Amino acid sequence: MSETEESAELADYRARARAWLEANMEPRGPAAASRFSFAVDDDFSPERLAEQQALQRKVYDAGYAGISWPAEYGGQGLPKAYERAFAQEAAHFVMPDLGIAGGTTMGVCGLTILAHGSPELLRTHIPRVLSGEELIVQLFSDPEAGSDLAGVRTQAVRDGDRWVLNGSKIWTSGAYYANYGMCLARTDWDVPKHRGLTWFMVPLDAPGVTVRRIKQINGNAEFCQEFFDDVELTDADIIGELNDGWTVAQTMLMFERGGGDAAATDPPDARDVAPDLRELAESVGRLDDPQARRLITTAHVDDVVRHHLSRRIAGLMRGGSHRAVALASYGKLASGLYDPVRADLALEIADGGASTWQHADSPGARAATDLLNCRFLSIAGGTVEMQRNSIGERVLGLPREPSFDSERPFREVVREALTWSGKVG
Repeated sequence: MSETEESAELADYRARARAWLEANMEPRGPAAASRFSFAVDDDFSPERLAEQQALQRKVYDAGYAGISWPAEYGGQGLPKAYERAFAQEAAHFVMPDLGIAGGTTMGVCGLTILAHGSPELLRTHIPRVLSGEELIVQLFSDPEAGSDLAGVRTQAVRDGDRWVLNGSKIWTSGAYYANYGMCLARTDWDVPKHRGLTWFMVPLDAPGVTVRRIKQINGNAEFCQEFFDDVELTDADIIGELNDGWTVAQTMLMFERGGGDAAATDPPDARDVAPDLRELAESVGRLDDPQARRLITTAHVDDVVRHHLSRRIAGLMRGGSHRAVALASYGKLASGLYDPVRADLALEIADGGASTWQHADSPGARAATDLLNCRFLSIAGGTVEMQRNSIGERVLGLPREPSFDSERPFREVVREALTWSGKVG
């Protein structure tokens, strides 16, 4: 098929998608959202969840969910270009919002399962994910492991034809209303820490699973801690290969750091000069103020740079680079470093308008919220220091940091950790 014929087909698809959206979805209003609204959780009541799931089912039944996902598992099996076209048209409408657990399900867990799950597991879960019936969260971090993602002690022990899971996970976003968790567990203690890990699909309503919400200083309780007490699983619940969980983890990290978005969609166009900051300046009577205009211009220049960085990363990742996780770290690092700078620029523009306001959805209130949440991406999904390590070691070829535990059986590492002097070798 020629490029012209393909473009004509894509244009026809875009027109049909636009017509369906106009007939079935509510137009999106002009009000701007906070740049970091994903970091704020509105409590997902059962009623709200049911309402949004029904809306997602409507999109799924029309054939607009999982547009590039395999048709044999409920998707449409179309090229990524069709998914991008629909996303561009859907940006003008109010689409299903399943909260942070929904974003994790579609943007991280679902894609990771597609890459590593068995056909049986995919047939069981992917259609329910696309229709909104099933939400999946990441059960990644152990309380004792911290940023050492491979140092998990949550363990699954084989007992006949079953696995018995014990341990705890923490900082899981949205687990309180999710159905399943992708859980990284230790399945072999006698090999180095990266080689004895396995991912399991864990029902969050299974006997022995306890989910507790963590109250944050702003009153939200998005984060959760999970406890597993003799939770029974089977081989059918394994994602990927036994003891090869670190391979699956690398795929998950790529998607979590924006690799999935970069591969599927084009970054936003930066030709429109910082519309949120212009609205903010106008709301406080500073749109013609030379200092405010200089700050807006500064932000716009940085926006353009990030736009082209995203395009470059997307192009490399669409080329199937084996360094995908490290490449995704560039975008994650840019967000972690630049988001606080942009939030500071907004606060300087807002002046007193970011200290007091009459309406919660006012530009000043959004600027204040953005400032409070601006360091979210410098920590979540891997700190900026971790991104620098990934880039340095996997892209630039710099020597790895010294490590006393990377090649030793994890059982010995745990036993000797309390007496380690900090010396390597």
